[in-house]
Amino acid sequence: MNILQASADPNLFAPWFRKRETYAAWFAFLAALFALPMDDAQLALYREHTGRSEPPSSPSDEAWLIVGRRGGKSFAMALIAVFLGCFRSYREFLAPGERATIFVIAADRKQARIIVRYVRAMLEGIPLLSKMLVTSNAESFDLSNSVTIEIGTASFRSTRGYTFAAVLGDEVAFWRTNDDSANPDFEILAAVRPGLATIPGSMLICASSPYARRGELFAAFKRFWGKDQTPLVWRASTRAMNPTLPQRVVDEAMERDASSAKAEYLAEWREDIEAFVSLDVVERCIRTDLSVRKPEKARCGSYVAFVDPSGGSSDAMTLGIAHLDGDMALLDALLEERPPFSPDSVVKKFADFLKTYEISSVEGDRYAGEWPREAFRKQGIEYRLADKSRSELYLDLLPALNNGSVDLLDNQRLVNQLVSLERRVARGGRESIDHPPGGHDDLANAAAGVLNMVTRPTLHTVTKTKVIPI
Repeated sequence: MNILQASADPNLFAPWFRKRETYAAWFAFLAALFALPMDDAQLALYREHTGRSEPPSSPSDEAWLIVGRRGGKSFAMALIAVFLGCFRSYREFLAPGERATIFVIAADRKQARIIVRYVRAMLEGIPLLSKMLVTSNAESFDLSNSVTIEIGTASFRSTRGYTFAAVLGDEVAFWRTNDDSANPDFEILAAVRPGLATIPGSMLICASSPYARRGELFAAFKRFWGKDQTPLVWRASTRAMNPTLPQRVVDEAMERDASSAKAEYLAEWREDIEAFVSLDVVERCIRTDLSVRKPEKARCGSYVAFVDPSGGSSDAMTLGIAHLDGDMALLDALLEERPPFSPDSVVKKFADFLKTYEISSVEGDRYAGEWPREAFRKQGIEYRLADKSRSELYLDLLPALNNGSVDLLDNQRLVNQLVSLERRVARGGRESIDHPPGGHDDLANAAAGVLNMVTRPTLHTVTKTKVIPI
């Protein structure tokens, strides 16, 4: 039984397709993916959404699905995972005690929960399939045919050591690995490919709405779109795959932000977003293997500090210390406290650290109104409001990075956050710099803030520790 037959069987997946006519494009995609016969309507959809002329002659071992938001990608990933897990046998390729894994990789835990719900509903709600379910937990389902369907989040470290029958990546344009890699999508795919190599007919399927013109999804589109006998690339707008989404939703999004709406609903790559700085440029600014430069008595009075505050529940709280040595701005220290934490206890920790450099004042943004100023004041540290926004600090930092007039620390998380920053151009030509969706820039902000302090003309320095009355 093939996947289209299973989707039409009332005892299997048919109940999940209540209005079958609205799934026409998805059925055409599945026919193309598994090289099943297509009727004239499906062939026309295939040609429209792949740019190809000839239908595939064999199932795809690699496919890239570029579909707008709310197009049904997560459901499709779950359907394919359950079909491959329940309707194929891999035992002849497995060692005794080994299990074949159908691994679905989601962008984050929230996205993973959506896919888990679909998979669980199919395996537990379809009587013919529920008989195959041996054990299950929040993230995996063991089947009686030596297959495990597992859902995880995007991390190249967690994908090693498996024997994969299939790997399905959901929202690959937004994959993040908690800043563990400057190229997370490349690292993840490189990690899973060896696990796919031992089972003939294994499949790698990556799906996402498009985002910036970079990364593995965009690279696959450039290399394979419209070319026969290459990995399948299927590109379609939201309403092409899900005509039940009201057109007014798209129209209203276009009115609010056309660049964003074109990516989210029309499956067009964003041209208003580009990388802020390259990895090569950042690495050239690291001239030492030190993660911290200890305070020197001779320099006390020339150190400055910048704080990126946080309430302790979602973002990290960070502190940067730097000084100027001739024309070179040196980053001396970076402290990071990741959530959850008590803000007051972190302020005390930072204040004690500042005093080892004989620093009695810091700068920071306007986060949480008066709280940071009051909290640091209690520890004898003056907190001054920065006169530049986060985006302005990054824009000022870029020339210094490009000309090599800053000396950074050997801190991989800082490197990854700087490399991940995005330059965006809004309507009217206004530029802004920020972290990507789901990313973080707390260390980068502290570094940019303190390096700006030592390079600006009106440098505020303190000669000796001044204790502020409480």
